Amino acid sequence: MASAAEQLAANLNFGAFQRATELQKRIGFTLIALVIYRLGTYVPIPGIDAAQFAAQFQQNSQGILGMFNMFSGGAVERMAIFALNVMPYISASIIVQLLQAVYPPWEKLKKEGGEAGRKQLNQYTRYLTVVLALFQSFGTALGMQSVALDPGPFFIASTVVTLTGGTMFLMWLGEQITSRGVGNGISLLIFAGIVAVLPRSIWQLFEQAQVGSISPLVLFGLLGMAIAVVLFIVFMERSQRRLLIQYPKRQQGNRMVGGESSFLPLKINTAGVIPPIFASSLLLLPTTVVTMMAGQTNPPEWMQMVQPVMAQLAHGRPLFMFLYGALIIFFCFFYTSIVFNPEDTAENLRKYGGFMPGIRPGKRTAEYLDFVLTRLTVIGAGYIALVCLLPEMMVSFMNAPPTAMALGGTSILIVVSVTMDTVAQIQSHLLAHQYEGLIKKSKLRGGKR
Repeated sequence: MASAAEQLAANLNFGAFQRATELQKRIGFTLIALVIYRLGTYVPIPGIDAAQFAAQFQQNSQGILGMFNMFSGGAVERMAIFALNVMPYISASIIVQLLQAVYPPWEKLKKEGGEAGRKQLNQYTRYLTVVLALFQSFGTALGMQSVALDPGPFFIASTVVTLTGGTMFLMWLGEQITSRGVGNGISLLIFAGIVAVLPRSIWQLFEQAQVGSISPLVLFGLLGMAIAVVLFIVFMERSQRRLLIQYPKRQQGNRMVGGESSFLPLKINTAGVIPPIFASSLLLLPTTVVTMMAGQTNPPEWMQMVQPVMAQLAHGRPLFMFLYGALIIFFCFFYTSIVFNPEDTAENLRKYGGFMPGIRPGKRTAEYLDFVLTRLTVIGAGYIALVCLLPEMMVSFMNAPPTAMALGGTSILIVVSVTMDTVAQIQSHLLAHQYEGLIKKSKLRGGKR
């Protein structure tokens, strides 16, 4: 028999959406925020020679910088005010979350601080975002001296202020989307950038096939791979391990209540799209300044030693694939340990009288949850690493063009996952609206009686 929630979900239709005025406002706010973001990616920072910078960018767009440009929706190649995007914020989030696991005061703040502790940690993340944005924007400004119309201290200062201000505005905009819109704001900003770049990347592939740069077989292989990857991602994101939870019967008055059973769903990919985003952000942090400084008229001497390493951080290179895959796997386990605590879950089950058949409540339940979650995370980490490295392998072994990166791996994983999460939130809002309608009707009927 279908549950009440499933029956309500089956009845969701356009009429229900029309009546959900609060949801309409949230979606409208989200769309307006994304439009503002897209407009900002076309506003260049002052004082640069756009044509000269575009030529310099083309020489360094095959590695991490190209991936960063895809995440920012093309803002990097235009050197727009949103060129740093939300990557400093993501890097700051990584550092703060790592410190929560090793720094006792912050660990206590997370576990015992409640809502106030969470707000304090978020404030630390914002402060660190400013520091990282200043560092990255200063390195970018130094590297762009060669394409500046009037290089000097004033150009460096104006570039640092502009890029840092753009990042802080996007951080604020993402938080507003999360609280007043639909979906996770930061993820939606990255999603919007990728979706904006996809049509151009697909068109470039068709142009390359038309002029003979790539064979039609490779083109259709890439398109087929993209469709297969989408289906595979949807299947894996929907997959879960359901653990049986039993509640004992108890006497309440003159009758017996309880004795129900439910399921604890554990997703194969508990970390979501966070691992590839975190991995990309960490790979980008040390290479942004180095890549930009390589374009200076008189680059420093240490650049000669760094250049061979930087050359290996391009799409399809073994070093890049190894570091990217290793970071993805690490963050899969790390972020899963943050979002799901087996000990807390076991304690909550024990508190409400729930137990798993054949497993003693308390410590044994926590150990079993940790055992199951670890095995699931191994599968999930392998799945995400495979999806994200698949286009890299095609570039390396099949001589696919770098534009193929937009049709597979990280970009499609983010687009599909964020779309599924946003749709799920919209459905939950509709369900809540229908529940509110049912409650109001029942109260009216009760009042009439």
